[in-house]
Amino acid sequence: MNSNEQNEKFTKMTTEPVGCLIVSLAIPSAVIMLITALYNMADTFFVSFLGTSATAAVGIGFPLMAVIQAIGFFFGHGTGNYIARELGAKNHENASRMAATGFFSAFFAGILLAVFGILFLNPLIRLLGATDTILPFARAYLRFILIGAPFMICSLMQNNLLRYQGSSFYGMIGMLAGALINIALDPLFIFVFRWGIAGASFATMISQFISFMVLFIYSSRKNVRIQFKHFSPDLANYKEIIRGGLPSLMRQGIAGVSGICMNNFAGGYGDEAIAAIAIVQRVFMMAASLVGGIGQGFQPVCGFNYGAKLFGRVKQGFRFSLTVMTIPLLPIGILGFIFSPRIISGFRPDDPYLIEIGTRAFRYQCFTVPLLGWITINNMMMQTIGKAFKASLLAIARQGLFMLPLLFLLKPLFGLTGILISQPIADLFSFVLSIPLSVSVFREMKQNAELL
Repeated sequence: MNSNEQNEKFTKMTTEPVGCLIVSLAIPSAVIMLITALYNMADTFFVSFLGTSATAAVGIGFPLMAVIQAIGFFFGHGTGNYIARELGAKNHENASRMAATGFFSAFFAGILLAVFGILFLNPLIRLLGATDTILPFARAYLRFILIGAPFMICSLMQNNLLRYQGSSFYGMIGMLAGALINIALDPLFIFVFRWGIAGASFATMISQFISFMVLFIYSSRKNVRIQFKHFSPDLANYKEIIRGGLPSLMRQGIAGVSGICMNNFAGGYGDEAIAAIAIVQRVFMMAASLVGGIGQGFQPVCGFNYGAKLFGRVKQGFRFSLTVMTIPLLPIGILGFIFSPRIISGFRPDDPYLIEIGTRAFRYQCFTVPLLGWITINNMMMQTIGKAFKASLLAIARQGLFMLPLLFLLKPLFGLTGILISQPIADLFSFVLSIPLSVSVFREMKQNAELL
């Protein structure tokens, strides 16, 4: 990107109406996340035809996918937050060095995860909560997931890098290409080639590689270029990556830990319990994707304008995003509560025990789904403006600070019901925690604005 294009982007991000700007950036991000959630749900749907234990194996893989996403988001958000602020301050050389450092570090991290994951595959699967009946399905499913981990991590990293530079459309194209290929290949590999659950993970691996290649081409041509000569693995750069990416790493990493605990606890109630929880998680990823997509449209606007010290535009963008997030969540919660039996039975219509567990879990979650907008937008704002401690605290609250203790407390008291209600109660506590954190951040912005 030349200096004229960079200046045009700066002008656009700091002068155009905030609402229109966020919508234009949010639509590609929301499409990316919805499509990603859709093909994750498609994986579960097609695999569900292979039986309850196979469906549960997808749930066993959920914590590993959370770890892969944690690494990708860590480098993507850590790099992207810094780049957005540097572009806002017109420090283009610093942005180029950070882009290369984040990309190649992410790829090396993915290789390490793949090597150690495959070497210790059986112990890993047991750690993730697999029962004896789930184990062979999980082994076949996770092997290809691990092989594709470096490309999956870099796809997530590059998508976020494009998004933070205000180029969400190109990220959408790359992720959409992989998602559509995954959805097309799933039934082909599973049923036509008769590869079973391994076919689902092989389709995922291929789709992630294609997304990686498309995104790399766009990243190299349209924005701050990723070139190895700019790779600068020094302490200062990694401090910035940690500062901006730690909340995402902790949020997704804790999601992996809580997923492991959830699977191990639920396994005592049969493969049906693990499979039911996996289905509910996949369906609710759709709502979370909608919210996350809007938040991702807000983040580059927030980063550019915070870097340019235009705090009023940051506040305006926060209010707009929160409103747009919350309005659709209310009917989603109501309709989800009403139609939850039909939704769950669409995956495993011949397993009444799974449907009963899944319906209960789904309905419990519907009570707190409208709170996701407030929790998400606060976390994204604090992360983008470099409030690492507050962002990290809020990031780990939902599935770590609150959910993990609740699992250990409620399971002995209420059994399976305690497991199923731990997430919605954790959501409620996270909502309450976010209120004083957001108040302190806005108070600080007001004081900084008065000093200008």
